[in-house]
Amino acid sequence: MTSLIDVIFLLLLFFMLTSTFTRFGEIDLTSAAGRGTRASGDAPLFLQVSPHRLGLNGRDIGLDALPEALDSTKPVLVSLKPNVSSQRLVDVLVVLKTIPDLSVTVLEGT
Repeated sequence: MTSLIDVIFLLLLFFMLTSTFTRFGEIDLTSAAGRGTRASGDAPLFLQVSPHRLGLNGRDIGLDALPEALDSTKPVLVSLKPNVSSQRLVDVLVVLKTIPDLSVTVLEGT
């Protein structure tokens, strides 16, 4: 009986430690590689992400001012500078996701 209780305790401990109880949010990524550009008369907005700053069409912009500066009718191209962490990219994409009907394309680095 004692060994059965030990086995049940170990199984319970294993399942408690390996289970996740939170649900992770999804961020949709679209890669520009291997597909044509959208036929649109509007020029896309170019968002450059570096580890410590953001640039929108060559001008510095803060992360909190990004939703007001973007036009949802124009597509946004996101380019990453070297050494940008994945958390920094996710922070920017979460802000961009709050803008309805915004087309976001993440450019692949080489």
